[in-house]
Parts: sequence; structure tokens; C-alpha cells
Amino acid sequence: MMKQKLPFPFVIEALDRLHPRIKPMFGCFAIYIGDKMVLMLRQRPDYPHDNGVWLASPLEHHQSLKKEFPCMRSVSLLGKAETVWQNISIDEDDFEELVLKACGLILKGDVRIGKVPKERKKKG
Repeated sequence: MMKQKLPFPFVIEALDRLHPRIKPMFGCFAIYIGDKMVLMLRQRPDYPHDNGVWLASPLEHHQSLKKEFPCMRSVSLLGKAETVWQNISIDEDDFEELVLKACGLILKGDVRIGKVPKERKKKG
């Protein structure tokens, strides 16, 4: 089995001074800053419509973030309901510029991006 290559390495470079941690998750790559999951990087042949960079954002912040990222939308493969995961699609003409703008918000500590995952119960 071939190891999947990290898509969009410019994201990690942009967040470098915050020491991002990368965790493979569901065939994608979750990006953590401290204990917060901030982004998910996805580049897969299945559900290509959802490829791009996913922002972890609590629902109450979606409206204000959509003013800055009008193209932002819920991830469709997660179902019809709006979720904390909002996609900046790789199909956007200014994809890299938009993602770097999101990284800039993360660098400034913008509370609208990021969520602390729930503790998983230990097995056994």
C-alpha cells in the first residue's frame, strides 16, 4: 500500500511558526495547532467535489467567515446538514490565495477557526 503524500504543502509552510502537527485521518490530513484541529487537507479521487482545504469552524462563526470566503461551503460527503467542516474547494481559481488568507487568520489566533476534538474514550 502506497503512503499518501501530503497535499498542499504550502499550508504547513504558512503555519510553520505555530509548529503545526499533522495527523492522517480518514484518508486526509488533519492539521493541529496546539490542541486545536484547525484544517483538514484533502486530495483524493473519491468525492473530488470535496477536495481542497477544510476549515474547522463552529457553526456560529460560519456567517462571518462566509463574508471573507464567499466560496466556503459545507463538506458534502459528510451529509446534507451544515457541519463544523467548511470547504475551500481546490476548484476555486484563487484556491491558494484563499487558503493562505485562512492561514493568516489562524496565525492571528482567530477564534472562528479551530476546534478542540472531544476526548475519545479509552478502549478496555
